[in-house]
Amino acid sequence: MKYCKHCGKEVNDGAAVCLNCGCKFDDTQKSPGPARQLKTNRSLLKYILLSIITLGIYGIVVMSNISSDINTIAGRYDGKKTMHYCLVFFLFSWLTLGIVPLVWGHRISKRIGAELARRGINYKFGAGTFWGWNVLGELIIVGPFIYCHKLLTAMNLLSNDYNVRG
Repeated sequence: MKYCKHCGKEVNDGAAVCLNCGCKFDDTQKSPGPARQLKTNRSLLKYILLSIITLGIYGIVVMSNISSDINTIAGRYDGKKTMHYCLVFFLFSWLTLGIVPLVWGHRISKRIGAELARRGINYKFGAGTFWGWNVLGELIIVGPFIYCHKLLTAMNLLSNDYNVRG
């Protein structure tokens, strides 16, 4: 299979035009591959230690990169765009008294889980992981750390697959 360079939709190898956008193909057009290499070395320990050292700035940077990376990985397939984490953190979280970060966490977790399934990666992650570990897990204190570990692992798996297959 190959992908349209214009809209990113999957098309048959022998197709002359993209059925989605009408873009014409020539014989040299192949799958576009990765636009750039994504980081695959995210870890919970590094996340915690560097967030403490930088007074939380590293955590914001990592979450910002995750919101950008999921748009790069899944954007051409699902047609969605995840709001950048800085907008959620700095603007909408206090305006909505914490509602937007909950919705954002639900949606990005659901989107990551859907992309894992679409790519055939055997790793359980989704919106239920967000609500179970991050929200309800606060009652046992370690829940948000488990969610963060699962999020970073899921993004490492997706980024690795994207770096290989595009």
